[in-house]
Amino acid sequence: MGRIGPTEIILILVVIVLLFGAKKLPDMARSLGKSARILKSEAKAMKDESGKQETAPTEPYDEAPAQRTIKAAPGDVTGSRPVAESTTDNTKR
Repeated sequence: MGRIGPTEIILILVVIVLLFGAKKLPDMARSLGKSARILKSEAKAMKDESGKQETAPTEPYDEAPAQRTIKAAPGDVTGSRPVAESTTDNTKR
């Protein structure tokens, strides 16, 4: 009791296909994959930024905010947009 067997998995898959339709499932899977790639790239960027902040000098400097492009997916130029980032650390509250 409490375990999901192959019969239950097949039943769940049949219900999903009936609810969403077979035509929409590949689009939904593609969209989910793009979202996962975006999340992974943003997490990596945040990790890289936190590593740079630890080694960066603590003195403020008078430069314009760095421009960074967030891509929707690797190689997808239609979904990318430039993002201006502030040089101040507003993450601590």
